[in-house]
Amino acid sequence: MNAINPDKLHHSKWTAARPRNKEKHFLVTTLERDEEENVVAVTLEAVYTNRETTLPWQALKDDDTWLMGWR
Repeated sequence: MNAINPDKLHHSKWTAARPRNKEKHFLVTTLERDEEENVVAVTLEAVYTNRETTLPWQALKDDDTWLMGWR
């Protein structure tokens, strides 16, 4: 399980453990926050296709799906 500080996710780099549609490398482009300024979701942009995906930031903790950094 990846140890993550949600406040430091902006512009972080991630690698999909099982790439689909040639989308392997991702960059966090947006942090979505609640009323108390807690991070609740992130927007990942695929480097190859520029497709954006929004998911809860806790999903990045799953080592079977996401790897920290670009590999």
